[in-house]
Amino acid sequence: MNPEFPTLEAEAVLFAHRGARAHAPDNTLEAFTLGLRLGATGLESDVWITADGVAVLDHDGVVGGTFRRKPISSVNSQELPPHIPSLAELYEECGHEYALSLDIKDPNATQEVLRVARSFGACEQLWLCHPDLELLESWRELSRPARLVHSTRLTAMKFGAERHAAQLRQAGIDAVNLHHSEWSAGQVTLFHRFTRFTLGWDAQYERTIGALLQMGIDGVFSDHVDRMVDLASQDSD
Repeated sequence: MNPEFPTLEAEAVLFAHRGARAHAPDNTLEAFTLGLRLGATGLESDVWITADGVAVLDHDGVVGGTFRRKPISSVNSQELPPHIPSLAELYEECGHEYALSLDIKDPNATQEVLRVARSFGACEQLWLCHPDLELLESWRELSRPARLVHSTRLTAMKFGAERHAAQLRQAGIDAVNLHHSEWSAGQVTLFHRFTRFTLGWDAQYERTIGALLQMGIDGVFSDHVDRMVDLASQDSD
């Protein structure tokens, strides 16, 4: 194994997207605990920072009714609806023996995310995702030993996938996250040749999940944890 390539287990990480979203309200402690109970080896969420500096897990980043919606960044943590957990509450409820993929929706949350993860001894299991490659590069030294993930599309790779894979390796970005429809066995092999992890999101149907696993992808994001776990079990037999 190339020493520049941070190692995973032999099996793909099975990320429960926003928790077990197909089975419970997304981004709630109920969904996260259920995802792990169903066999997910990773959890996924989006992270924001409140006005009083608390990192919290929510998709849209706004609270309130239709006509009085406020960004989470303008609200103190004590004012949030009870279904929105903090990152610390997630670790308190679920521990940290799983991969945790966080889309950093508010870059101001990054330092607090890392502080909380370190306080729980969870940095080695942390995957930080963002579409801005330059911003990810600026987090490299700050974030070690967490993994950095470039969430992008093939069409955004101006000079092609091979050049992009080389750029990720040079910048110390550990992984690329593409929509499942953009992956092929050839693309997985290409990024592996540059010792980068390959992650596929929005894998909801059995045929899609199965295809990604057969390609040898390193991580799958799905709302349907039961399907994903069953197919991964079959794939390893």
